[in-house]
This record gives sequence, C-alpha cells and structure tokens, in this order.
Amino acid sequence: MKVLVVDDMRTMRRVMMQMLRSLGHSNLDEAENGVEALKKLRSQDYDLLITDLHMPNLDGRQLLEKVRHDEKLANLPVLMVSCEDDKKQIKDLIAAQVTDFIVKPFNINVLRKHLDWIKEETQIV
Repeated sequence: MKVLVVDDMRTMRRVMMQMLRSLGHSNLDEAENGVEALKKLRSQDYDLLITDLHMPNLDGRQLLEKVRHDEKLANLPVLMVSCEDDKKQIKDLIAAQVTDFIVKPFNINVLRKHLDWIKEETQIV
C-alpha cells in the first residue's frame, strides 16, 4: 500500500511515518502542504492519503474537496488527522466524504484500528 502523509509540521510527518513503518508499511511518501500533496497525487498513484486538517495554503478540507472532485482521485481513501474535535467540523468532513478521522493525540494502536477499518471498507491492500 502506497501512502502519502501530509502535514505542515515536519515532526508530525516523521512521527506518522514511523508509526506506519512500525505497522509494516514501507511504501511511504510525504508532503508539507496541500498544494504539494495535490501535485504528487496527480503525478503518482497512491492507495491512501493521510492528511492534517489545519495547514497553510491548502488545508486538509480543501485538499479533500479537490481530491473528491478529481475524476482520477475521487475514490482515494482519505484519513484526516487533527487536534480539532468539534462535532460540526467532523460532520462537515463527513459530508465532504472523508473516509475516516483521527483526533490528535493518538497512539499506534488507534492508527492500526483506523487503517484496518479503511482497508476493510475500501478493499485496499
């Protein structure tokens, strides 16, 4: 499974990528914002997008909307990560067709459960 991790904080990208490696995922890529992520998504094939919600330039919500409106990317599973736990915000993301959502902070076991659920729901390998 090829995963793109997007977060404007390098430390958070590194932590997420280390957790993914610990779970056996080695085909990983990263982007520091939504603009960079969108370029990568349009030029390479990914099986999963993990993105932070709050980022400069193009935030996670805007990135999600662009992904869902792009014919090539529309079915890409998107896992949104944020310290935001506002119910309205989460409902808005669900309406925008986010695949799943994790509230920071979280641990590797939480990430594993969400990834397992996404794999089961979307049939990705």
